[in-house]
Amino acid sequence: MNSADSSTGIVPGRRLTGNDTSTGNIRESSRRVRLRPHHISLATVGVLIAAWAVVTRLQLVSPVFMPSPLAVARKFIAVSVDGSSNATLLQHTLASLWRVFAALALAIVTAVPLGVLTGLNRTARAIADPLIEFYRPVPPLAYLPLIVIWCGIGEPSKILLIWLAIFAPLTIATQQGVRRVKASRLRGAQALGATRWQLVRYIIVPSAAPDVLTGIRISLGIGWSVLVAAELIAATRGLGFMIQSAAQFLETDVVVMGIVVIALIAAAFEWGLRRLQKALVPWEGHA
Repeated sequence: MNSADSSTGIVPGRRLTGNDTSTGNIRESSRRVRLRPHHISLATVGVLIAAWAVVTRLQLVSPVFMPSPLAVARKFIAVSVDGSSNATLLQHTLASLWRVFAALALAIVTAVPLGVLTGLNRTARAIADPLIEFYRPVPPLAYLPLIVIWCGIGEPSKILLIWLAIFAPLTIATQQGVRRVKASRLRGAQALGATRWQLVRYIIVPSAAPDVLTGIRISLGIGWSVLVAAELIAATRGLGFMIQSAAQFLETDVVVMGIVVIALIAAAFEWGLRRLQKALVPWEGHA
């Protein structure tokens, strides 16, 4: 039969293409409506804020316990300009950032070398592991009174508390990164005459860098969460201090605003460290 099949509309001898079938149209439309992950995340946040606004608008919960998103936004502006607890929002934020980053810097210069040493040397690992595992599961608030007795109520005690919280995970992450270095790389470098220092500098440290940066990300999150407890030690500035002071006077809008600020800063840290990790260790995931 040389004529086209009238029931199907298909011409014999002609190649079937995506434009001739409904399947191609379905695939094309599915590509158009496909949502990216960050679109879904933004939509989720939007739904939560909308639900929050509806609950407060209908007064299902007293404003004393749950202020509206608009009230929190207004309080954010007010605290940024006029301040709260004898300091502006920027001053509280800078005080908290200083404590966290000081503790993180101290942890990097102590935990990373110890992690490299314990990853390379069994004797050092046998000495350090029991000490780290002894205090690591203990909540920071448990040894907070002891730190106050030893170091007083000044800035060193706050930084020390945060440092203790992030030291162990960063040490363990570095140690695991060093122990995962492939032996074939070390043998190849040794065959070319590399010294022990050159092995550490050019093979071990770059290979362990992804684990170290992951440990820094985890440690920074832990340190940021311990910050509130650290700022309970006779602090006069800081986001944790601001939240604690506002809670004593039932200023729930300030408390919620402080929590939102802490969450946004933590999210910014995570986003920035992920981008930094991709930039500094582009070889991650490659053999």
